Amino acid sequence: MSDPAADIEVADSVHRVAEDIDSMEIRGAATIAAAAAEALGVQAAESDAESPAAFRAELRAAARVLADTRPTAVSLPNALRYVFRDVDGQTVGELRESVHGSVAEFCDRLDTAQNDLGRIGANRLRDGDTIMTHCHSTDVLACVEAAVEQGKSLSAYVKETRPRNQGHITAEALAEMGVDVTLVVDSAARRYLNDVDHVLVGADSIAADGSVVNKIGTSGLAVNARDRGTPIVCAAQTIKLHPGTLTGHTVDIEMREEAEIVDAETAAEIGEPRVLNPAFDVTPPRYVDAIVTERGQFPPESIVTLMRDLFGESTTEPWAEQESHE
Repeated sequence: MSDPAADIEVADSVHRVAEDIDSMEIRGAATIAAAAAEALGVQAAESDAESPAAFRAELRAAARVLADTRPTAVSLPNALRYVFRDVDGQTVGELRESVHGSVAEFCDRLDTAQNDLGRIGANRLRDGDTIMTHCHSTDVLACVEAAVEQGKSLSAYVKETRPRNQGHITAEALAEMGVDVTLVVDSAARRYLNDVDHVLVGADSIAADGSVVNKIGTSGLAVNARDRGTPIVCAAQTIKLHPGTLTGHTVDIEMREEAEIVDAETAAEIGEPRVLNPAFDVTPPRYVDAIVTERGQFPPESIVTLMRDLFGESTTEPWAEQESHE
């Protein structure tokens, strides 16, 4: 079936943002969400559409380009849903203005949400605590930063998080906060869990049953943490909640390029093995002690109530809808 958006002009800057999200030049769920929302604002600003119908079609086409980049990072489609929710107007000018207002409001809410989440998460941390992190999460960093600002002294074991070593970014950010950082290889996590008071991880998506979809390796870390009796907390803004899972849809797990694991020359030297590079895994709710959001702290099993409060039963993708007058 042909793609109706294929013949609709999308701004070059939108394509560049999509490429940066796909290549992980833009990373982190909140950063991705803001970039996607702002890209819609750019599309609205640069549109030459002469009718409201054409303007809406261009906006949907731009959203589809963005939505196709990272299937697991639900913050991206949630950002698009938020912007589309308030797009209204009878003329192109009115529609353009409503997009700009919606984008600005969404980005303001993002800034406020992370600060609120940080203050809530900081309450779980005591002076002298040691944490362990996996991958890179600005929501986790917000919790640590708020705790440090409260005068708490913290130390951290940071997993390097292969194959892209996002843990290096976390290590640098924590060190800048004054946290005593120890970088460890991923496979050494269990060895040091006895020295850890809390495992703090972020999330790319959270399902209605409280399952946490996060960087590959999170699930194994959670199982080890539970075996060691170390609490594991997921810090995630509500833009990470996946409304599609309310109606039984599963979360797509993104498969990354083989080259992130092994280059072509090395692959040839070792017999051209099949290479699998899943970007994420799913941690069942029984291994998670709490999910901290800007709306408060929740046991995983009750996250569905929050999700329904925020999204109702809606799982629509307005960028995929066709309007009857077009």
